[in-house]
Amino acid sequence: MAKAYLFLTDGFEEIEALATVDILRRAGVEINTVSLTGRVEITASHSVKVLADLLFNQVDFSDADILIIPGGTAKFNDYPELKEELNKFNQRAKKIAAICAAPMVLGEAGLLNGKKATCYPSFEKYLHGAEISTDAVVVDGNIITGKGPAFAILFALTIVEELLGKDKRVEVETAMLLR
Repeated sequence: MAKAYLFLTDGFEEIEALATVDILRRAGVEINTVSLTGRVEITASHSVKVLADLLFNQVDFSDADILIIPGGTAKFNDYPELKEELNKFNQRAKKIAAICAAPMVLGEAGLLNGKKATCYPSFEKYLHGAEISTDAVVVDGNIITGKGPAFAILFALTIVEELLGKDKRVEVETAMLLR
């Protein structure tokens, strides 16, 4: 079974985080949400309160197949320990996904050099070294980026396909009446 961690901080975009968790769980991926704030309760961008499964300092990420950052806020960029973990994953060519404003974290961490990437309009300046794309979702090697909230389902389905293959993606799409 594939294992994933999705990071949360105050101001995260609800649809990008929760749709991704929902779709990955439908696909059978073991996914846990991880608070970066030191608190279990996180307040999302539209004042929805969410309880994270785990606190960052409680997790050994070495067993994960993918790390995921939803957007909604630039605050994700304020956590050096997150960037350190992303760098470890990248060095091992493990999968990393970020959507909306969150690809800025990858750019600021130097993980997008020579990679094609997309993000929420106006955040392109933070994608240092990337070839900017206007596509909804971009996969380049081990990096998956998404443009924004309207593409949260497509982003999550792309993660499913990258982790478990096209057949599993089609199965989930069919069950969700997308096919």
